[in-house]
Amino acid sequence: MKFLNAASIFALLIFVTSASAKKSGDVTELQIGVKYKPESCEIQAHKGDKVRVHYRGKLTDGTVFDSSFERGDPIEFELGSGQVIKGWDQGLLGMCVGEKRKLKIPAKLGYGDQGAPPSIPGGATLIFDTELVTVNGKPSTGEQPDDSEL
Repeated sequence: MKFLNAASIFALLIFVTSASAKKSGDVTELQIGVKYKPESCEIQAHKGDKVRVHYRGKLTDGTVFDSSFERGDPIEFELGSGQVIKGWDQGLLGMCVGEKRKLKIPAKLGYGDQGAPPSIPGGATLIFDTELVTVNGKPSTGEQPDDSEL
């Protein structure tokens, strides 16, 4: 009988923990929502590409902690090289130029338990509205881009 009680308590604990995470808006895995995708996707972002991305970063309570949209200056970095948080390196792969995605990034793929004070507390789930502006890096497949359509 004790085993059944312990199992019941454990199950209840898991349920309460899950409900609490959903209530606060926290996520445990990367969530990618495509908000807009161009009709034709001629250029996609691949590992190793230099990409320029507009973004608005928010906490789960809606507090905006950074936004390139307001500055009018998208960030440029090499995708998949660790220059940005892991949630971005994973969440932007395969994105088309002009595409807009909402990324919900768990702390383990963001700034972890330490956060990025003072704007981002430790353990924070991050929400990014992103738009891929350009892809300038060479494709990871080694294929040469078709310059005839430029």
